[in-house]
Amino acid sequence: MSRYLVNKFLFTIDRDSELTERYHEDPRGTVAWWEEHEANRILGARDDERSTWLAFDDVEREALSTHDYVTLFHLGAHPFLTVTLFIALFEHDFDEPLGFHREYARRLAHVTLPHPDIST
Repeated sequence: MSRYLVNKFLFTIDRDSELTERYHEDPRGTVAWWEEHEANRILGARDDERSTWLAFDDVEREALSTHDYVTLFHLGAHPFLTVTLFIALFEHDFDEPLGFHREYARRLAHVTLPHPDIST
């Protein structure tokens, strides 16, 4: 498992409105594309400067591919990254401004302290 890679995915998708929309419409395809083309790009490097050692495991890939933020939370994805991205993805599916926030809290209400480790 790579919390770093999961968090990098969440961060980079959330910071690009076109990728956010793409992830909303085609999560499985976006995850596969991102893992193949973006995952190991060294930040700030030329396109041909890449690493090869990081990859999602099957559980991470499936959670990302199904927008399963509860599983991502339990895997140790940073909660700020999950909540901000998933607000962008789903806030318009609710009739009131805090609708997704409440849904996020409801689906994670079973979590007790201590929270999962989010260190990378």
